[in-house]
Amino acid sequence: MSKALLLRRRKLPARLTPVVFAFYMSAIMAALMSLIITAVNQGFDDLYLLNALHAYEVAMPSAFLCVMMVRPLVMKLVAGTVAEL
Repeated sequence: MSKALLLRRRKLPARLTPVVFAFYMSAIMAALMSLIITAVNQGFDDLYLLNALHAYEVAMPSAFLCVMMVRPLVMKLVAGTVAEL
């Protein structure tokens, strides 16, 4: 079996694109916000990264669910704001 075929088999179906997008977006945004908010609230000390990681444990699933819930509204807002090609 060719390497290209193996790589293609490991990919998720295209119909899951909105869920995968929401997962990556929420993961990245939750990480950034956890780092920023931890720095603002507690400053930088020896426990900074550990505290930010604890915040991320709550932020990531919350962010994912929120992105999934607001996605339809955001899609409508974008459609009403951006001209079609």
